[in-house]
Amino acid sequence: MIEIPVDLGPRSYPILVGTGALATVGAQLAKRGVGRRVVLVSDATIARLHGDPVHHSLTVAGFDVARVEVPEGEQAKCLDVAADLWNRLLDLGCDRTSTVVALGGGAVGDLAGFAAATYMRGMNFVQVPTTLLAQVDASIGGKTAIDHPQGKNLIGAFHQPRMVIVDPGTLATLPEREFRSGLAEVIKHGIVLDAGYFGDLEASVRPLLDRDPATLDRVVAGSCRLKARVVERDEREAELRWVLNYGHTIGHALEAATGFERWIHGEAVSLGIIAEARLAEYLHISRPSTTERQHRLLARQEAPGRARVLRPGPGDRFVPDRARRASRGRAASPRGARLGGAYRPRSRWVRSRFCLASRKSGLAPTAAWKWATASAALPVCTSARPKLF
Repeated sequence: MIEIPVDLGPRSYPILVGTGALATVGAQLAKRGVGRRVVLVSDATIARLHGDPVHHSLTVAGFDVARVEVPEGEQAKCLDVAADLWNRLLDLGCDRTSTVVALGGGAVGDLAGFAAATYMRGMNFVQVPTTLLAQVDASIGGKTAIDHPQGKNLIGAFHQPRMVIVDPGTLATLPEREFRSGLAEVIKHGIVLDAGYFGDLEASVRPLLDRDPATLDRVVAGSCRLKARVVERDEREAELRWVLNYGHTIGHALEAATGFERWIHGEAVSLGIIAEARLAEYLHISRPSTTERQHRLLARQEAPGRARVLRPGPGDRFVPDRARRASRGRAASPRGARLGGAYRPRSRWVRSRFCLASRKSGLAPTAAWKWATASAALPVCTSARPKLF
C-alpha cells in the first residue's frame, strides 16, 4: 500500500493507494478514533460491484453500517437528493462522531461530502473513489458540492475527508468511456504541474489504455501525489490551486449549457484544455507546439469513434454566460501567473491582447485571465522548465 500524506495541520489525512485496498477500509477507519455508526453511500451499480467488500470490512472492524443508495452521475448532485440523505442521517441517529463513507465516482463523493459538511455543522467523511477521475482528482482536497440550474458545483463547502482510500483494481470494471474520460484529469496534472510526469504519460498511453495494473498503480499514485502537494500549499483555492481548474472553466460551461448530456466531465475538460491553450497561444504567452503536444496526447486517449468536435448546438450560445459563473467572480489579478516560474504578462501590448480576446469571446475577463495564466505556467512549454514539485 502506498501512503501519501496530505499535511494540513489538524485537518491532515492520508491517501492510501493499492490494489485490494477496498478490503482495508474498516481497519483503516478504526485507527481514526471515530464513532461506531457508518453510513455507506453509493449508487446502485457501484454498490453491486464493490459494496460488499467495503461493507464486510467495516462490519468486521466493529462498525454499525447502514447503506444508502443515490442516483447515478450528476443526477445525484441536487438539493432534493441531498435533503433525502440528510433525512436518512437523522433517521439513523447519526451525530458528529458518525462517518459518511463515499463509495463511487466524483458525483457520489461530491454529494456525500456536501451532506457530511453540512450535517450538524460537519461530520466525519471518508472518500473511497472507484473511478479514475475521482481517484486522481475529485476525492482529494475537500471540495464538496451539489449543482445548481445555473452551473455546476455552485453550492458547496470545503470539508476535508478523514482519509482517501484508492483501489486501482476497481478500474477494471469501469466502462471504457468513463476510463478514458478520467485520463483527461491525469493529463491535466502533467500539463500544469510536472513535465516529467507528462512525458511518462506520453510514453505510457498503450499500457494505460490496456489498464496494466503496474502502470495504473504508478500513474494513479503519481497523480494523487501531485494533487496532494497543491492542496497542502493552497487548501481553499486562494491562488495556487486555481491551476487545477485548467480546462474546467470552459468544460463546466459546456456541461451546464448542454444539460450535462452531451459530454461527460473528462470529455468537456479535454475541450476546455484545448480552448484555453489556444487562448494562451492567441495572447502570445504560449507556443503553438505546446498546444499541439497537449492536443496530441488528449486525442490518443479518446474513445475510438467518438471524435470530440465542437460544433454549435442548442443552448451553446449560453456557454459564455456559464463560463462567467464558472469563474466564480474572482478578481482578474496577476497573482495567478506566479506559478512554476510562469511568465507574467505586464506589457501594455499583452494586456491589450488579453482584453481583446476577452471581448471577442464574450467571456469574463476573470475567466480569460485564469486561462491565460494557467497556460503560461505549463511545464511542457519547455523541456528546461523544472517541475513545480
